[in-house]
Amino acid sequence: MTPPERLADCGRRPNCVSSTATDPKRRVGPWRLAVEPEVAWQAVREIVAATPRTTIVEATDRYLHAEARSRLFGFVDDLELVLESDELAVRSASRIGYSDRGVNRRRVEDLRRALAARGLVAP
Repeated sequence: MTPPERLADCGRRPNCVSSTATDPKRRVGPWRLAVEPEVAWQAVREIVAATPRTTIVEATDRYLHAEARSRLFGFVDDLELVLESDELAVRSASRIGYSDRGVNRRRVEDLRRALAARGLVAP
């Protein structure tokens, strides 16, 4: 399977957030890189791989897809990142259900904060 050049839209369900979303309720800002792309990308892979209940299922030199399982019921959410020239595009979405109670937004913000704490993306 060829990795996507661009992240999929969130659609109508409120259980998705993305830096490419057009709906302000589902949009998160893209992450501007503060270091060379290769350095940031390696750190992204390390941080995602170390996240509890999260498994990287596909990773290339500019695309990452991970599955994150909920603690209680084991529901699967998809986390995707695309490395662009000077920023990271991100999307996190639940596979099932309608609402996610903000879980995907928190996941994305936690990852952004972890990268910013290392000086890899602008805060």
